Amino acid sequence: MSVKKKVILWFASILVAVAAVTFLTVVTVSKSIINSNLKSSLEETVEKNVTEIEYYFILSEENKDIYNQYISYKDGFLEIDARFLDKISGITTGLYQENGELIYGENPVGEKLAEIEFSDCTLNKISTSEDSFYIFDRKLDGLGISGLWLRATVSESAATSDLNYIANISLIILGIILCLGIFIGIIIIENIMSPIKKITEAAIKIGNGTDLKERINMGEGKDDFKILARQFDIMMDRLDEAFEKEKRFTSDASHELRTPAAVISAQCEYTLESPREIEEYIESLEVISRQNRRMSSLINDMLYLSRFENKKKQYTFEKFDFSQCVSQLCKDMSLIENKNIKLYYDIEENVFVDGERELLERLVSNLISNAYKYGKENGEIKVSLVSDKKENKIRLSVEDNGIGINRDEKGKIFDRFYRSDKSRSESGTGLGLSLALEIAKLHGGYIFVESEIGVGSTFTLVM
Repeated sequence: MSVKKKVILWFASILVAVAAVTFLTVVTVSKSIINSNLKSSLEETVEKNVTEIEYYFILSEENKDIYNQYISYKDGFLEIDARFLDKISGITTGLYQENGELIYGENPVGEKLAEIEFSDCTLNKISTSEDSFYIFDRKLDGLGISGLWLRATVSESAATSDLNYIANISLIILGIILCLGIFIGIIIIENIMSPIKKITEAAIKIGNGTDLKERINMGEGKDDFKILARQFDIMMDRLDEAFEKEKRFTSDASHELRTPAAVISAQCEYTLESPREIEEYIESLEVISRQNRRMSSLINDMLYLSRFENKKKQYTFEKFDFSQCVSQLCKDMSLIENKNIKLYYDIEENVFVDGERELLERLVSNLISNAYKYGKENGEIKVSLVSDKKENKIRLSVEDNGIGINRDEKGKIFDRFYRSDKSRSESGTGLGLSLALEIAKLHGGYIFVESEIGVGSTFTLVM
């Protein structure tokens, strides 16, 4: 069962339970009130009829009321008002002797009523095959009427007719409210669950193919589902970016490896076509060796970059003397005899950083190697390291007086496999600056470049 169906089922069950409890409460309270009112009505009826009975020892014709009833009783007469027989809310009243004999009034129960003994001011109940009845007795006390009883009777069906009416009305109203509540609840749940539905649909589309462009686009909002949808879109943006980078990296790597492999293959076929002079064999081997070095360098850089990407979260940082590290690196790299370029360095002492030593050494080495690669004959490289106490940052600059970089290429030089100088495409893999930037980002820093064609370039690490 889906989450939406489960929520609707739980919601409907709770509404039904609340409706049932409400109905039972209404019926119970109504029954209690009706029983209380019933007793009060019986008492009021009896008390009213008490005043309708009078006793006379002598009754003259002049004192008779034609609307009243006169009954001979003992040594006199009982005068019973005509309103004695009025039926109020289904309540009937009878005048009884002590032995249960009906003198006047109504007995809706029959002979079975005589089985119930008189009990002053007490509510009793008697059941017959047809109905049940509530009974209320009142003993009369006064001149000539002592020993008489008034008994008010009402059938249970008449007494509970109001209760049945209330129960039926409550059942109808609660049924309507329940249906409306479930209907409105389904609409609300549909709206609440719509982001989940969209997320599910997007995940299914992505799972069924390789298209990572699917987005939910729920818009801004502070509710949990909109936040979830927005985070899903952000996650997909990152996955899409990583996927595109991976595709681009694979494509570029294939392209970069294809060229030296093709050169080696062509050179081998050419050399083996027919017998050659020793000089030609040597020349072919030199070409093959050169292309092999290029492939090895490219593969090593790709493996290093791949290991770096996989171990990003596993590197442990420690505080070390960056000044000593850079000085030693500059001293070693100044021995490189490439284009007769001189390396100078001005390193501030006791500059400490918190980072991974091997990675930062690789970063600095890549920047200096890049300066050698694109430097001019008999040129120079200047390396400087200073600390900014105010901003609590360090600045490492590598300056050369080489060929420089075009303005429109500045945004591309940190891309993988991109080489600024196409004429020297075999001099590098195009991964050095890309790796240097990734290492800088890992340490919370960045690299920017200043360059002018024919004048040179300056790469600065801020960290």
